Amino acid sequence: MAARLNKSETLKLALTDSDPLVIALDAMGGDNAPEMVLEGAAIACAQHEDVRFVLFGDERRLMPLMAQYPALRGRYELRHTDEAVKADDKPGQVVRRGRGTSMWKAIAMVKDGDAAVAVSAGNTGALMAMSVLQLRTMEGIHRPAIASTWPGPVRQKVVLDLGANLEADEDSLVQFALMGTAFARAVLGIAQPRVGLLNVGEEEQKGHEYVRTAARKLRRLPGEAMNFIGFVEGDDLGSDRADVVVTDGFTGNVALKTGEGSAKLIFQVLADALRSSWLSKLGYLLARGAFRIMRDRLDPNVHNGGVFLGLNGLVIKSHGGSDGVGFAHAISMGIEMARGNMLAQIAADLDKYDETIKLTVDNGMDNSVQNNSGVEVNAR
Repeated sequence: MAARLNKSETLKLALTDSDPLVIALDAMGGDNAPEMVLEGAAIACAQHEDVRFVLFGDERRLMPLMAQYPALRGRYELRHTDEAVKADDKPGQVVRRGRGTSMWKAIAMVKDGDAAVAVSAGNTGALMAMSVLQLRTMEGIHRPAIASTWPGPVRQKVVLDLGANLEADEDSLVQFALMGTAFARAVLGIAQPRVGLLNVGEEEQKGHEYVRTAARKLRRLPGEAMNFIGFVEGDDLGSDRADVVVTDGFTGNVALKTGEGSAKLIFQVLADALRSSWLSKLGYLLARGAFRIMRDRLDPNVHNGGVFLGLNGLVIKSHGGSDGVGFAHAISMGIEMARGNMLAQIAADLDKYDETIKLTVDNGMDNSVQNNSGVEVNAR
């Protein structure tokens, strides 16, 4: 990989509350684009006063639609692109020939410092490849990770990695924990997020060796940088035990899709049950406020938006099948991260991590475990 930008350059990306916020949107990315993108931008305009959008896409498709979204009037600039990344495009091919696409140009605005965030609902692999190529990883980061919010009984939590890395070594897991902590502080407003490492059991002897090694390193981090509570299990994703749950991308993506599928199943079964008799329909009318609260907590649209953490810039990935409401949530996540100076927080925490690693080497701690061997250790 080419030379990485350093922390001092990353810190320049921090914003103050008085700065106007420019968001670059890939208007052609997603199953329901461009209508969904415009609707989401219009909703975000109503929620955030000091935000402007630069839309990249086919003006022949976009301009006839603009009249439907009066909230965008005076709040956007449209930049025409003839090309767009397709859902089935291969990332390797796209980065070679995709520099004229709406996705590439949205990311380029962040690279050039003209936008604080880029948001796209397009091809995930292409978006990650283009983002890494243009923005580079932050100094000291081994691999970027995809992070997003997750519903909980009391408040939302952060889960990562959700698919950027099918495998991860112990140092990457530690870095994911640091980046997830910064995410929880910037977006969820949690001063000291509780961090758990996803494993097959809570006992110290369980799980892969690289996961156990990551846990030992996390315990050595300074308390102000890391509030590590130990191992958590799959059922803890639905509890209030941890504010940040860290795992590799394979496990995280499976968990994400399982959670979203479970939520859809719950809504479908509940809807069928409430339509089964007149008494059930009456019960719904009496309890519809409670059902609305449940829907708002579990609806995947409310948790739409995964950020590529570990890059020298903010890129948000919206679900490809999102609607306008979900896309607005993805935009809002990017705004909160930019306003919360999340990149500066990650850079500062990485300095503490680097110091701790030096100490563990001096103390003779084994840092040799690098790869997932695929052999489960003492799994239940």
